[in-house]
Amino acid sequence: MGAKAKTKKLTENDLITMYMDHVLEHESRPKSVYKFCKLNSISEADFYAIFGSLESIPKRIWNVFFENTEDLLLKNKEFEGFSNKDKMLTFFYSFFELLTLNRSYVLLALHQENNPLKNLEQLKGLRKHIKNFATVLIEDDNSNKTLKATKFNPKLFSEGAWFQFLFLLKFWKDDESKGFEKTDMAIEKSVNTIFDVFDNTPLENIIDFGKFLYKETFV
Repeated sequence: MGAKAKTKKLTENDLITMYMDHVLEHESRPKSVYKFCKLNSISEADFYAIFGSLESIPKRIWNVFFENTEDLLLKNKEFEGFSNKDKMLTFFYSFFELLTLNRSYVLLALHQENNPLKNLEQLKGLRKHIKNFATVLIEDDNSNKTLKATKFNPKLFSEGAWFQFLFLLKFWKDDESKGFEKTDMAIEKSVNTIFDVFDNTPLENIIDFGKFLYKETFV
């Protein structure tokens, strides 16, 4: 009698894949850990060894999106030499490219509840990551400035980066352009604007960005 084959150990990625597949196939979240585990032929003990609840999985998925984007940036040997504005641009381009690869899931995940604010609860961890990313950029920029008056407020800048992301997320969700090229334009214009605001030269780019938003929203 041959040796019994070892059962493959369940991983976090396995559960995330199962969860995303469930949402895509049923167009709703799993109703309970019991049903989710039974449907996927896994034990509840194995599930709870990785996640404490079903609600923690969508939060983790957004964190994984960020981590995968960050890994991609760090693999780019030229990234460290970019200006802070180009680093922010590259981050948003890369992040939304990753979202596009998972667009069907993301759109369903962001419309599970009738209350839009409740749908955003899954982004709490992502909010911290994006604010930290923006804070590092601005603190790096401040370290190269000798005058206190010319230094940026990291807290204000990081909050601005988060609200910028929320705007871009809404824009991307509604974008029907080929290859989401209008989202790319929104990323470029919004990043240019937020950096120009902090450089105290906002007028031209704010007007340009305002015209772009007006056209996309009302025309």
